[in-house]
Amino acid sequence: MNNKHPITECIETQLQGYLNDLKGTPPNDIYQMVLAVVEKPVLELVMQHAKHNQSLAAQYLGINRNTLHKKLVEHQLLK
Repeated sequence: MNNKHPITECIETQLQGYLNDLKGTPPNDIYQMVLAVVEKPVLELVMQHAKHNQSLAAQYLGINRNTLHKKLVEHQLLK
């Protein structure tokens, strides 16, 4: 029986496809790439769920509000 979280399975499947598509070309900066493509949609969805209340969104994410604000600026997600 598979006890993996569905998000873990999704990331593994997509990352394996990415690596296969490289056809032997060495990958570069995989960690930063994955963080970049995952972080923005997480921030967008949590902000929507928190009705754009940064303090509440930071609490949901388990991060400091200032850290959240910095990430929102980085991803150009502030209204």
